[in-house]
Amino acid sequence: MSAVPESPSRPTVTEREARQVAEAAREQDWRKPSFAKELFLGRFRLDLIHPHPLPADEHVQRGEEFLAKLRDFCETKIDGARIERDALIPDDVITGLKELGAFGMKIDTKYGGLGLTQVYYNKALALVGSASPAIGALLSAHQSIGVPQPLKIFGTREQKETFLPRCARTDISAFLLTEPDVGSDPARLATTAVPEGEEYVLDGVKLWTTNGVVADLLVVMARVPKSEGHRGGITAFVVEAASEGVTVENRNAFMGLRGLENGVTRFHRVRVPAAHRIGEEGQGLKIALTTLNTGRLSLPAMCVGSGKWCLKIAREWSAAREQWGKPVALHEAVGSKIAFIAATTFALEAVVDLSSQMADEDRNDIRIEAALAKLYGSEMAWLMADELVQIRGGRGFETAASLRARGERAVPAEQMLRDLRINRIFEGSTEIMHLLIAREAVDAHLSVAGDLIDPEKSLGDKARAGAGAGLFYAKWLPKLVAGPGQLPGAYGEFKHGVDLSPHLRYVERTSRKLARSTFYAMSRWQGRMETKQGFLGRIVDIGAELFAMSAACVRAELLRGRDENGREAYQLADAFCRQARIRVEELFGRLWSNTDDLDRKVVKGVLSGTYEWLEQGVIDPSDDGPWIADATPGPSRRENAHRPIR
Repeated sequence: MSAVPESPSRPTVTEREARQVAEAAREQDWRKPSFAKELFLGRFRLDLIHPHPLPADEHVQRGEEFLAKLRDFCETKIDGARIERDALIPDDVITGLKELGAFGMKIDTKYGGLGLTQVYYNKALALVGSASPAIGALLSAHQSIGVPQPLKIFGTREQKETFLPRCARTDISAFLLTEPDVGSDPARLATTAVPEGEEYVLDGVKLWTTNGVVADLLVVMARVPKSEGHRGGITAFVVEAASEGVTVENRNAFMGLRGLENGVTRFHRVRVPAAHRIGEEGQGLKIALTTLNTGRLSLPAMCVGSGKWCLKIAREWSAAREQWGKPVALHEAVGSKIAFIAATTFALEAVVDLSSQMADEDRNDIRIEAALAKLYGSEMAWLMADELVQIRGGRGFETAASLRARGERAVPAEQMLRDLRINRIFEGSTEIMHLLIAREAVDAHLSVAGDLIDPEKSLGDKARAGAGAGLFYAKWLPKLVAGPGQLPGAYGEFKHGVDLSPHLRYVERTSRKLARSTFYAMSRWQGRMETKQGFLGRIVDIGAELFAMSAACVRAELLRGRDENGREAYQLADAFCRQARIRVEELFGRLWSNTDDLDRKVVKGVLSGTYEWLEQGVIDPSDDGPWIADATPGPSRRENAHRPIR
């Protein structure tokens, strides 16, 4: 096995230093209320989401008009099967999307964009993503994490006037953070931006640059060395992709999203004007995380579209396919899968629409809600697609092209499964999302007990922290004993034929139980709490289910009040909540009864080679190349694969 050479510019950091970098990038203050944050603290603030917030009439009209145009474009101009077959989005399709304004959906009209709300931006992504997931990823990466979003929040007036009109109509943007040896640990970022007069000189290699192959503008995260007049730190820059020294060294290929323009980009002495720096030096990670607060909603939005398609195919196929004298849908083993898909699609749309509308109103802090939507949406969409493949049987495993060739409807169920798999990794893997959300969920505890559980603090600091923690818990813990969830008539306004009030009472009671469980864990493990990733992941998953139950009930009541399939919405919300409650109870059981400790012992044995004998009897088809490619800075030795679309 080849060794990976250590890059001379690769920072060497301890675990503590890496955590400090991540912590410094967090948004520390909570200046606005947060439904999800309160939920994790045992406070069910239904008033923050009910009545369901609604968009203004002019936003609805603008959004619906664009959706109509986009639907026509998708139906007449996008050939999803061709994109899958050729592993390429045709240039004329991208040009047509530019002319339609799809690249400027989230950009203000004064810069040439469409000025759509988050709600309608997400609906558009769900629509176009159903026609081609690769196009959904293209538009999402461009607007959710590419140049438009960070400039909207942190850009100067000059930067907005320079770049946003280009992004709205002509230019494609990409976001470059990941490196061959750096994923969710940005403290080890190796790409550098060295100040030279009124410019910065970039050197480094970026991996998995979605849109990077065709991008005109790049948001690049690089480390500025600390020096006189420069505070240094990880910093964000807008970089022209056509700049001298920028080379796209490879267009990557994946198991799904075959039309994705994702590559490896090398920077060799690339000169970037200081005026193209976004924010201040050292603010790069903060800018990235803030951008993702709403940017993450694009993925669950497309997952909603996937759920809707899965439901349509499951309904049509299960009614047409007969087994033992009746449609397979009427067999309980299949019917339960269809019920899961229907109920989960309803709940996931409720989560995305509610989070999106709250983002538009900007009255609440939705950083946890958006993260939960991403986590929950990506996991549940994968399960729904997997169930669809199972419902379709052998036809679910067969490609659409093969089905068409032998005379059957070309249903790309297996492609859906492949395309959706990346969402559990994109923009924060499920494991990282668990840790990110858990950190926010226990923020109140760490704020009052930080010094108490810090092994490096003095006894005096610990004593003062202990006194503060005592006051906090003396006020907080008694509130976790009783609440409206124990009152039979609570939330009675959610009873219309189907009674959803028991589910909301369950959420209220369970949120208090969740908070108590978190407190018990803090008391038990203290400073080691952050290492209990299995426990924290289950805490977050319980919170996600409670959030989805709340959103589903609120959406059902909204639709009932507007006379829009209200009776059916109540039925779906009831089914989802009953399914979710079973999952929640299982998760609670696994909080304290699990194999986490044993698993750690087994892992140590695996890594030490104790079980290497178990690997015998197979052939490893992979080659003997390095596990991680060499990313040593320097000039590129490969042909530039950059392919701007004009």
